[in-house]
Amino acid sequence: MKAILKYSVAPTIPESIQKLHALAYNFWWSWNPDAKLLFASIDNDTWVDTNYNPVLLIKKLSQEQLQTIAEDEDFTGRLNSVYDRFKEYLNDTAGLQQLQNAKGKIAYFCAEFGLSECFQNYSGGLGVLAGDHLKTASDLNLPLVGVGLLYQQGYFHQFLSQNGWQTERYIEYDYSTLPLELMKDEQGEPLLIHIELPKAKAWAQIWRVNVGRIALYLLDTNIALNEGLPEYRDITDQLYGGTTETRIMQEMMLGIGGIRALKALNIDVGAIHINEGHAAFSSLEYIRQVMDEYTLDFATARELTRVGSCFTTHTPVPAGNEVFTLDLMRKYFSQYHPLLGLKESEFLDLGRQRKGSDEDGFSMTVLGLRHSTYRNGVSQLHGAVARTMWRNLWPHVPAEEVPIVGITNGVHSMSWVAKEFADLYDEYLPTGWRQHLSSPETWSTVDAIPDEELWHTHTQRRAMLVDFVRSHLRRKENQHITAEVLERINECLDPRAFTIGFARRFATYKRSDLLFGDMERLSKILLNPDRPAQIVITGKAHPRDTQGKEMMQHIVTRIKQYGLESKVVFLEDYDMGVAKFLVKGSDIWLNTPRRPYEASGTSGMKAAINGVLHCSILDGWWAEAFSGDNGFAIGRGEEYTSSEEQDRVEMEILYGMLENTILPMYYDCDAQGLPRKWIQRMKKSIRTNAGRFSTDRMLHDYVDQFYLPALNATEVVKQNKGAAAKSLHEWKERTVEHWPGVKIQSVALEGTAHVHVGKTMRVRTTVEIDGVSPTDISVQLYYGTLDSHDNIVDPEILNLRIDEQIGSQLRCSGEYTCQDSGMQGATVRVVARHTLMATSTDLPCYTWAEQAKADSVQHDGEAGENHNK
Repeated sequence: MKAILKYSVAPTIPESIQKLHALAYNFWWSWNPDAKLLFASIDNDTWVDTNYNPVLLIKKLSQEQLQTIAEDEDFTGRLNSVYDRFKEYLNDTAGLQQLQNAKGKIAYFCAEFGLSECFQNYSGGLGVLAGDHLKTASDLNLPLVGVGLLYQQGYFHQFLSQNGWQTERYIEYDYSTLPLELMKDEQGEPLLIHIELPKAKAWAQIWRVNVGRIALYLLDTNIALNEGLPEYRDITDQLYGGTTETRIMQEMMLGIGGIRALKALNIDVGAIHINEGHAAFSSLEYIRQVMDEYTLDFATARELTRVGSCFTTHTPVPAGNEVFTLDLMRKYFSQYHPLLGLKESEFLDLGRQRKGSDEDGFSMTVLGLRHSTYRNGVSQLHGAVARTMWRNLWPHVPAEEVPIVGITNGVHSMSWVAKEFADLYDEYLPTGWRQHLSSPETWSTVDAIPDEELWHTHTQRRAMLVDFVRSHLRRKENQHITAEVLERINECLDPRAFTIGFARRFATYKRSDLLFGDMERLSKILLNPDRPAQIVITGKAHPRDTQGKEMMQHIVTRIKQYGLESKVVFLEDYDMGVAKFLVKGSDIWLNTPRRPYEASGTSGMKAAINGVLHCSILDGWWAEAFSGDNGFAIGRGEEYTSSEEQDRVEMEILYGMLENTILPMYYDCDAQGLPRKWIQRMKKSIRTNAGRFSTDRMLHDYVDQFYLPALNATEVVKQNKGAAAKSLHEWKERTVEHWPGVKIQSVALEGTAHVHVGKTMRVRTTVEIDGVSPTDISVQLYYGTLDSHDNIVDPEILNLRIDEQIGSQLRCSGEYTCQDSGMQGATVRVVARHTLMATSTDLPCYTWAEQAKADSVQHDGEAGENHNK
C-alpha cells in the first residue's frame, strides 16, 4: 500500500556537534583526509558499511551515540578544527586572476558525475572526470556550475555467477540519506521545470549538490506530477538504462531541461561546456532562450550562443557516438523545432553529417561540434584522431586544421593521492604544494625523498591493497562464510609480491583479455618462486554488451582452469572505492587498449601520483607522457595490418617485458632490500606525471583556451540585445555570397635554386577580392615539409602583408626562414576573418592558389616583376 504522505526523520544533533551536518552536506570532505578521518573516528565499521557516506553515518547513529561524541572534548576539538578549515576554504575569494571580472557562469553539462563511492551517479571514467572537474573548479574558485541528472537507481551493481557471467542488480537510492538539497521556490514548494514530450509535459525537480564552492544541479523526474506516465517518471531511473527512447528522453531532460533549470534558478549563463554528446541538446535550448530574450531569429541567436559554447568529445570509436534515427527525432521534436523557427528538414540537418541525407541519423556529436566554437578531444593523440573522424564537417580545410584541439585529461590530485604519500610530500615537496599542483617546481624535489621512505610508503599501501581485497572477498561471501572459505581468502595474494593492477570497462577495444592470451606462459610468470607476481583485475561490462561480458567470463573461467585463484583475483562491483585501493597499492598499472581507441585514460594518472608505474600501449595520455624511463611502453605506437596481428604481437611484447625487464628490475634489490632502479623510475614517474596530468593543469588549459575567450565573446555579443551577433551573422552571409569573387592571380617565391637552412625566403602574391573588404580576409603562406605525394605536412602559416591595393586587387608579400632540410614546399591561400570568430575554419571561405598561378624566381637577388599568367 502506497503512503499518501511522506516525510524524512532526521536525528537530533546536539549543539556542540552541529557542524557535522554542514561538513556532511558538502563533498569537500571527500578530498580532505582529516574530514574523512573525523567521520571514521565516530564509528569506523558503520563508516565502511555506509560506503563512506557521512549523511547516512549520522542518520544511523543513535541519540546516545550522538550525545557521547558531543561530550567528547577530543572529538569536538577535532571537529572545530576541520570545520574552521572548511569555512576558510569556502570564504576564500581568491581565484584565477583572469576570471575575476568575468560576467556569467560557465555551465558544465555531463550525463554523469563521480564525486564519491557513496554517491553512485556515475558509471566510469567520464563521470569520475566530471567529478574531478568540479572539485578542481572549486579549488580554483571558477565561476562554474554543474548540470546533470539524478538517477534513482544510479548505475548497476555487478555480481558474477559461478561460471563468471556478469549479472546486474539495481538498488533504489534514498535521497534523504545522501548529501542532497531539494531546491524550492518562494512558497517553499519544490522548484520545477518541464520539457515537452510526445504524450505530455515531463516534469522534473532540481536537487543541489555542494562540491566545495561549486554547485551541481541534478534533475529528477521521479515525482508525482509524472505519475500518470510511468515512462516519464522513470526517465531518471537508471544511468544509461532503458531503451533508445529512454535515452533520447534522458538527453532531452539533461540538455533542454538543464538549461531551463538554470533559468529557473536565476543563474546567468556566460558560457556552456558540453562534456560529451549526451548533453548536446542544451545548445538548442540555449539558442531558443536567446531568441526569446533578444527577439532574434534562429541563425542570429546561434551566432550569439556559439561564441560561448565549448564541446568535449571523448569517443574515438565511431559506434560510441550517440546517433538517433530520424524517425525518433521527428517523434520527439515535432513540438520543439517550430519553437526554433525551423522546418523539420532544417532541424534534422543540425545533427546530420550530410545535410539533407535520409541515410544519416541525428548525431549528438555532430550537433555538439556544429554549435560550439571551442572543441576538443581529451589527449593530444585523441585530438588528432577526432580531427580525422570529423573532417567531413570541415571539407574546406586540411585535416590538421579541423578545429578540434587536444586538451589532455587530468585527475583531481587530492582526491586520489594516498594519505601516506601526501604526508611524504608534505615533508619533502615545497611548502604549499597542494595549491600549486601543476607547477613543475612543485615536483622538482621528488628526488630528495629518501629511497627507504618512498619504498616503505609504497609497500605499506600494497599491504593495504591486499587487506582490502581479502575484505572485499569476505563481504562477497556474506555472513555464511565457512572456515575453509575463510582460509582460502586469507591465502589470497601476498602483500610482498609484485602486483599488477588492472581495472577497465570491459569493452572489446580495451582488450582486457590480452594479458590472458597465453595462460601457460602467464602461469609460469605468476608462479615463479624467485620472482612471484599476482594480478588484481576488476571492471564492468555495459549490461547490453554481450561481447564484453563474454570476455569477462573467459578471463574468470581461465583463472579457475589454471588454478590461479590465489594469484589472480577478480573483484566484483568496481567503483571509486575499489579504484582508490588499486591505484594506490599496485606496483604497475596495466593498460592494453587497441591503439588509437583509448581517448585518454585517467586511472594511470591516479596511479602515477602514488608512485605506481604505468605499463601501457602508447595510446591516450601515455602517448605523450612516456619518456622512456618513467614507466613502461608496450610497443612503439606501431600500426598493424589487422587487429589479429596487433593482438598477437603486443601480447608477445607484454609477456617478454614482464619476464625480461619489469620483474627482473623489481626484484633486483641491494643489501638493504631496496630495488634502487625501480625506485628511481617511481620518482621519475611522479616528477613528470603528477603535476602535468592533474585537473589543476587541465582546468588552466580550459580557462586559457576556452572559458576566458568564450566568456569575453559572449559579453560582447550580448550587448544591445545581440547587436554584435546580428552584425556577425550579416557579415557571414555577405562574405559567403561574395566569396566567389576572391581569386589568387599569381604567386612568386624567390631564390628556390640555392636554398639552405637559415635562408630567408620571400613570397609575393596578387589577390583579387571583388566584393570583399581587405579587413575581412587574411592572405596566408602555407609552407613546410613535403611527403612523397607533395603534400605539405606539419605546416607553418604566415600572414602576408598587404603592400598595395589597386581597385579590387591586392599585392601582398612576406618572408620566412627555412628551418628544416629536405623537400620543402609552399602555397598561398586566402581565408575570411572576423574579430568575433575564434577560428576562420567555421566559415567555408577558403581560396587556395592553383598550380598554374605559381612561379619560382630562381635568383637570390631582388625579385623582378612576376609576369606569370
